[in-house]
Parts: sequence; structure tokens; C-alpha cells
Amino acid sequence: MSMDAHCRMNKINYHYQRFIIQTNRFFALLLFSGSIALAGCVGEAITDPATMATFPPAPEVVGTAAPPLAAYPPPNAGYPGPVVTIATNADNEAGYPGPATAAPLESTPQSSAAPTMSDAVNPTSTEAIYFPVIGEGEAEMPTHATPTVAPSPTATATPPSPTEEAVIGALPTPINVIDFAAVGEDLTAQGQQLAYNKIGFHVTFLEDSDELDPYMERLDAEGVPFFLKSVDNAEPPFKAQELMKVSGVPHILVYRSTLYDVPDYERDPVEAADLYWELEKAIWPPELDPGIVWFETMNELDKNRSEWLAEFSLRTAELALRDGYKWAAFGWSSGEPEPEDWETPTMLELLRLIAENPDRLAIALHEYSYVANDIGHEYPHKIGRFLDLFAVADKYGIPRPTVLITEWGWTYNNIPAEPLAMEDITWAARFYGAYPEVLGAAIWNLGRLDDTLLPLNTQVQDLIDNMLALSLDSYFAAPLPPEQTPLDAAMFPPPQ
Repeated sequence: MSMDAHCRMNKINYHYQRFIIQTNRFFALLLFSGSIALAGCVGEAITDPATMATFPPAPEVVGTAAPPLAAYPPPNAGYPGPVVTIATNADNEAGYPGPATAAPLESTPQSSAAPTMSDAVNPTSTEAIYFPVIGEGEAEMPTHATPTVAPSPTATATPPSPTEEAVIGALPTPINVIDFAAVGEDLTAQGQQLAYNKIGFHVTFLEDSDELDPYMERLDAEGVPFFLKSVDNAEPPFKAQELMKVSGVPHILVYRSTLYDVPDYERDPVEAADLYWELEKAIWPPELDPGIVWFETMNELDKNRSEWLAEFSLRTAELALRDGYKWAAFGWSSGEPEPEDWETPTMLELLRLIAENPDRLAIALHEYSYVANDIGHEYPHKIGRFLDLFAVADKYGIPRPTVLITEWGWTYNNIPAEPLAMEDITWAARFYGAYPEVLGAAIWNLGRLDDTLLPLNTQVQDLIDNMLALSLDSYFAAPLPPEQTPLDAAMFPPPQ
């Protein structure tokens, strides 16, 4: 073969080999791509292309967002007056109003004044919504202006949207806060002293702090004292104690542990008191200030041992004074003890010691009607039992002792419907308010005890809003010393 022919043959072989290599690469690439596609089909679900679409961002809202609604207006907010006139009794004491229809507010010209705090609390779009509240005297219309927008000639009235209705329903009921300083001056000129609402709450565990805390904080900010009794849970009285240290408002706080409800009756009463006091001091929560929070150690005792308990309590009172505690004796059940039990020699000695130390020593009582729909059942032998104690003190020339009603209410696990319950509470607030020595009464019971007090806990929780209103828009009166309220139960007839 010639050289030229050999060269041509080499070129043909070269191009043929190149063609074969490129062909093999093509099929290899095709096979690899198919394998990847097959693996994707087996290992992943097929995605609908419609769900993978990219949506444009939402348009920005032009304007200022409304402030979030709070459970209650802040303490420094002014309240517009309610539009419903509350009827009062002959003594000008507040009664709990029944259901009523609020009168609509008329539109007013647009105001150029700067918005006020009350405008922020009660948005102008809902100014026409007011509900009846507990109060005294003539109710007033809101004084701040309601801005309006002139409708176009073709505009027609439309009902509120579901969203607007939800906002309206979330607004708090306005409270017409009393000027307690002015009221106090007026009462003093009449020979009387101001009495706040003394009815508070008995708490244990599992209270809704989102409701209890604002209740306490609001009253403290307004300078209105409240009564609080807590069992086995130091947190609520601790919070109240810290508020009190800053504000100086004289809240009445009581703490008790259930670890040792009753003393050892089989021991000598003085020896038993020494042992029992050391046990109780050992479980006193260290975060609580014994110079502020009352210490209640006993609970619903054996009334047949009243003289033994008098000796026991006299010794305990001496120990409490020695150690710097504010201590409350007994915790008698509703309807106990018998009136004559207050007249034994040792009991009278105890009463004299308590009368000499009214800010450090007290008598703890429980007052229940034991009937859900009759707060005045056998009145004053259950509710009003403290009158027997005061009668004995008056008889023997002993100043009326300080009294803490550390449990108060209807029954152990039930209360009446809310309007009736508030009517009963308002009556009790007026009754106890007339006796300055009664520092307060704790409604049983706001917190659950091992889920055993249902529906009571929910029922009492539903009273918090109205209890706040009662404390802020009502006041009561008692005689100025040395005058005293007569021990005449007929002066305060309970609701029928």
C-alpha cells in the first residue's frame, strides 16, 4: 500500500473511532439522565404545579392600627359615666341593678381637641355601647366628644360587621370611679367615716392570675383597699404585699396553711400552744412579711372545747406578740361558737388582750348561709354571727375586737346566679361596712382544690369584674368613734 493510501486509511479509522466514542458518550449520558428521573419518580410525590406558584406579597395597609384592647383600662384612665340611672335605697346605698337597656348616644360635632386617654380606652366607634354597673347616685353621660364623619349624600346606614360586633363585645364596662377623698370629707362632716367594700376573695391554687392580678393592681392604683385570704399559696398575698409596700394602701391580707388545721386537744392547752406555734412558724412562707400579712393557724375547731381553746389561744396570742406576727384566733365554723362561750373567764381575758392590740390580734370567723339562694337564712345566727361576739364585749366593757371573716358565702360548692350573688354581696358589704372592727370577708372560693369545687370556682371567677366595679363605684359608712353602730340586725335586712 502506498504512503498516501495508508494516510487516508488512518484518517478514516480515526474519524470512525471518534464517532464510536461520541456515540457511546451520548448513550451513557442518556442512560444516566433516565436513572435520575426514575429515582425522582420513585422517591418523591408528584407536586401539582399550581401549588408551587409564587404569590405576590400582600399590599401594605395605609393608616394607623388601633391599639390592642386591654382587660381593664389603665389605672390613670378616666371613665365616662354610665348612661343608666341606678336606683338607690332609702339610705342612699348602692343596689345591684338588674338587666337594663342602655340608651343610645347622640352624635356630636367633630371635635378638634387632642384625643384623651379615655378615647384610647373606649374607641369612638363603640361609644354607644354601655352596660349597667354597680353604682350610687345619678349616672352621668360621657363628657368627651365623639368625632363623627359626615356621610355622603348616597350613604346608607349599615349594621355593624361581625368584626365590629366582636370588638364592641370585648370592651370593658365603664366604671364611674368615686372620688373617695371628697366622699370621706363629706362623711366626716356628718359624723361618719368612709368604709370601702370589704368583701374580697378566698384563694387557694389554680386561680387565673390574668384576672386576679389586674383586679388587685387596679384597686391598689386607685387607692382602694381589698381583702384577700389565701390557703397554702403564698404567691397572691406576696404580690399584694409588694403592691402595698409601694403604695401604702392598707390591704387586708391573710395566710393559712392546711398542714396543721387543729391543735392536739389531748395535751395541756399551754403546752399544746407552745408546740403548735413552733410547727406553724416553721411553715410560714419566708417571703411573707409577718408584720403585714395576718397569720391564721386554726380552722373550724371543736366548739365543745371552747374553754380549752380559749386557754390555747391566749397562750398563742402571747407568743405571736412576742415574735412579731399578726395572728388571728379560732377560725370558727359558721354558726359557732355558742354566744355563752365568749363569756368564760379565759375567753374574756383573751378578748381583752385582743382589744389592747387591735392591729396585731384578731378573731377569725366563718360566715356562710349554707343555702345557695338565701343569704339571709337564719340571719343573724350564721351570716352576722359576729354580733354575738360584739354583744359580749359591750356587756363587759371590752372594746370590740378585730374580726376577720376568713370564709364567707353561700354553700361549699355552689352560689346563686350572678345578679343575685352580687345583690347579696352588696348587702353584705353595707352590713360589714357599718362595723369598723370587721376588716373584711373572703368569698369562698376562687381557686380549685383538686378539681373538687366545680362549678363553684367558675361561678366565683365570673364575679371578678363586678367585684372590681363594686369596690370602685360604691362606698359605705360607719360612725366616727367613740360612736358605734348598734348591734341591731334589723337595721340591715338581707335581700329577700
